[in-house]
Amino acid sequence: MARLSSNNNTATKERRSFLSSNPVMHRLDKVDEYSESNAATYGGIAAKTVYFLLFTIVGIAAERILSQMLATGQTFDISYKGFQTTLYMGESIALLASVVLAIVFQLLAFFAKSTTPVTGALYCVTQGYFISFLLFKVLRGFEYLGLLALAITMTIVMVMAILYATGIIRVTKKFRMVMLTLFITVIAVSLLMLIGSFIPATGELVAQIRNNFAISIGFSVIFIIIAALFLICDFATIDHVVQDQLPKKYEWQAAFGLSFTVLWLYIKVLDLIITIFGNRNK
Repeated sequence: MARLSSNNNTATKERRSFLSSNPVMHRLDKVDEYSESNAATYGGIAAKTVYFLLFTIVGIAAERILSQMLATGQTFDISYKGFQTTLYMGESIALLASVVLAIVFQLLAFFAKSTTPVTGALYCVTQGYFISFLLFKVLRGFEYLGLLALAITMTIVMVMAILYATGIIRVTKKFRMVMLTLFITVIAVSLLMLIGSFIPATGELVAQIRNNFAISIGFSVIFIIIAALFLICDFATIDHVVQDQLPKKYEWQAAFGLSFTVLWLYIKVLDLIITIFGNRNK
């Protein structure tokens, strides 16, 4: 992996230790170890990032296999942003399990650093499972839209890498504070809407908001922008890991942090595409 930035674009240690947008990267910003003989490299982080992302393919394959095995029993129809699909009870349980496991594996990768090579890979499997569900169940007949989402995601990653490497966007204390504020605000609104959907007095209002095309587009765009800016913070942390010669073991966390953001970005781009094309199908 080429050097991501010049020294002028690398945040100082004081800035790096202030706040980090990506929770996986947060602890890396505070690491102050040093290893001259066995230091982390850009190539090592790149290879491990590919390792994690390849496990999403395993998740996609797992969903395809399980969808055949679980295609028995009770069924029910669901509507998702203009797309109609039928789910078997076993499929819905497996999907719910993948969501729960994604949270578990993410937390394990974050708090138990030594498990990141395994728990990070398993997290990517669950994300691959969810992506496969969106592509082959929700977007049945429009699976090619997944490739469009992939192309857009790759373009965003490359653009953000260029903006960071050229110093157009710099990771400062103020930048991280803005990112954290945006992230907390969006998460808070999402939680309020989730809670409101279970309250009889507000459930109908929340449903109307979610089904509103303009609002759905707005939320998707905001999430994509936040995920794209998270990439800048990830690049800065990777620079810290390599330039400050952290031990090679920290490559795993840096790679998982970047994979985490890329997968989140892809899912949000795919969700935006589903919203747009689903509205056309109505």
